[in-house]
Amino acid sequence: MSCSGCSGAVERALNRLGVESVKTDLEKQEVVVVSERPIEEVLATIQKTGKTVSVKN
Repeated sequence: MSCSGCSGAVERALNRLGVESVKTDLEKQEVVVVSERPIEEVLATIQKTGKTVSVKN
């Protein structure tokens, strides 16, 4: 994500999915998601916005 438009698109897509919370950090290039949904579904939703995803523990 390189701009607020990109992070906004990711946030909107995840909110439509019904996640509990989304926090984006452009500086860190990071999105923190709290959800009961399967991680594969969350990652696929982010990928649909054209972004590359990876999982950090």
